[in-house]
Parts: sequence; C-alpha cells; structure tokens
Amino acid sequence: MNPKKKTVILGASPNPSRFSYTAARMFKEAEIPFVPVGIKQGTVFGAVIQNLREKPAISDVHTLTLYLGPQNQKEWYDYMLSLNPLRIIFNPGTENPELYDLAKDQGIEVLPACNLVLLRSGQF
Repeated sequence: MNPKKKTVILGASPNPSRFSYTAARMFKEAEIPFVPVGIKQGTVFGAVIQNLREKPAISDVHTLTLYLGPQNQKEWYDYMLSLNPLRIIFNPGTENPELYDLAKDQGIEVLPACNLVLLRSGQF
C-alpha cells in the first residue's frame, strides 16, 4: 500500500457502527492520509470531520471514497469532481452510473469496490 494515496472519505461519521468509521480506522492503521468529510460533526482517529455543506477545498486528492447513497449524491457532483481525484471508489450501496459517466468524462477512474476489502487484501 502506498501511503501517498491521500483519500477523502465522503460521508464520514464519528459513529463506530458505520462503515466509513471502520474505513477511517483502517486508513489510519495503514498510514494512508485521509480527510473525513460529512454532515456529522466530530473526529475520527484524530482527524476532524470537515463540513460537507461548506464544500471544503482539499488538494492533492488521490482517491475519493463514497459512503453516501446515490439518492444523496447529485447535489454534491460538482464538489466531488472539483476535488480532481485520480479515482472514485463506490462502496457497496453507493453505485451510481450517472456519476460513473461524469467521472469518466473527466478522466477519473471509477472503481465499484469495498474499501475494507481493498485495504485488507493489500489492493488499495
């Protein structure tokens, strides 16, 4: 795993029962820099959750990983694409063909996959 793959967790939550929380823990353990962004306030493994409603500017994004269902993605399309990630990981339940096409049109790799599996198997 490459520790340079700065990852934005979109849909981050301080709730330990959420998959985005588990992903943050695994990024921390793997020493992969991550920026949690969501509507829930709090911190995850030392990182303050950035307020999605403020569309925080984040530079040098390698991966954008989604924990936001397709029904809640549309209003954030422009923001997600403005981060200029090299790839977007669509975790289970976040798959969205419309966003796949928008991302591919900008040369962004689209990966329907599970962060947790990718991290555990060394494929991240």
